[in-house]
Amino acid sequence: MTALPGHTVLADADGTAYASLRRRPAHRSERHAMGKALRKRVPRSSLGDWRALPGRPDPLALIRESHRGRLDRLVPIRVGRMTASPYGFLRGSAVVMASDVAGLPATGITPVVCGDAHLGNFGFYASPERDLVIDLNDFDEAHPGGWEWDLRRLVASIWVAGRENGASEDRCADAVASCVSAYRAEVRFLADQPLLSRSYERLDVDRLADGVDGSLRAEVTRAAKRARRRTSDRAVPRFTEQVADRRRIIEEPPLITRVPDDEADRLAAALDDYLHTLAPHWRRVLGGYTLVDIAHKVVGVGSVGLRAYIALLEGSAPDDVVFLQLKQARRSVLARYVHGATALHAHQGQRVVEYQQALQTVSDPLLGWTTVGGPHGEETQYYVRQFRDMKGTVALDGIDGRALVDYAGVVGHLLAKGHARTSGASMVAGYVGKGDNLDRAMIRFARGYADQTEADHAALVAAVDRGELPAERGV
Repeated sequence: MTALPGHTVLADADGTAYASLRRRPAHRSERHAMGKALRKRVPRSSLGDWRALPGRPDPLALIRESHRGRLDRLVPIRVGRMTASPYGFLRGSAVVMASDVAGLPATGITPVVCGDAHLGNFGFYASPERDLVIDLNDFDEAHPGGWEWDLRRLVASIWVAGRENGASEDRCADAVASCVSAYRAEVRFLADQPLLSRSYERLDVDRLADGVDGSLRAEVTRAAKRARRRTSDRAVPRFTEQVADRRRIIEEPPLITRVPDDEADRLAAALDDYLHTLAPHWRRVLGGYTLVDIAHKVVGVGSVGLRAYIALLEGSAPDDVVFLQLKQARRSVLARYVHGATALHAHQGQRVVEYQQALQTVSDPLLGWTTVGGPHGEETQYYVRQFRDMKGTVALDGIDGRALVDYAGVVGHLLAKGHARTSGASMVAGYVGKGDNLDRAMIRFARGYADQTEADHAALVAAVDRGELPAERGV
């Protein structure tokens, strides 16, 4: 792994701390002391620094660059969703923030990070035991990188979302402090736990609801109720129709569209290959289903324009169905700042799957990857997961300022849990310390970067108004 300028990489190239059982790891007290010593070289206050320096890459140029390889017909939808609000812009501009934070002060401690840890990328989903849990839930950009990169993106998103919800600047500051304080507390707690124990820590929704109150508890309860109804069998009436003797996915152009027969055949072959990336039990289970139909479906903001499909599978009865989602995987936006032009990962879908399993306490058992061949011999890499598996999120517009403070603490806790599962927990714990130095630094950063996000969003809106970028709003 290439070191950040002026720093030493303290994890292996794939983000794991150790590669051999015959290699003695440093004691946690040694690693804690190493992290504490980093404060002299990288003061915690320096993590709050933000100003756009001369020579900052043009955000609109980075966004245009990220459109290469996407489906041209869908790019206007992506731009339209990014122009909708500063928070929509932030969601779709991970490539911009990666460029910004890669040049900022950093400790050089590099666990596996989410790469896109904004407030909306935490949510509910079903564990293999069918419990409803909450955790990070988007890993398209996951990659070894600075833990500070994730924390900066999270606190900036909290401030931007808080402003859009009408929260005062003081309330936004409280929310960021809550997030960073919870991050520090969790990483310090886990750093003192046995390595294996860190991998078992999880947050069930019932436990979450019991630990919060007011409008956040009400929203968690509502969102959990909705999530428990979001299953494959309940999706059948919403997404499918009976045509002659077979069930077919309903078209909703431009968001859900049919695929040509030759493309459908290539996707079907790729799904057969995907089965071999599953654990043996789940391979046997899913192998008992038959592929019935497949369609292209637009998802998200940052992902719009990438190739994404939903596949309907039917088991031993018409009501025994599974929806799978195939989503194109490209190189993480962080990769160029860690490995330069060289791609460490041969298969980007496999990268997403392995790092999702690294960061989440429990993951979708049907999570796997595949490659789809093109008509001219080209290949596109995908990861595959369940489409409807009790997934849901806390609606940010459904919580008030006080609830935002509480929820920010929840996601700070979850982010620390994810980082501590991979490597560097003891060093991060030593660096962040017991006091609120990091909290105050991140408040400064979040406010400054929220201002920057609003300015970048305004520049995008102006470019669209001048006709320099196509945009289809409200889709």
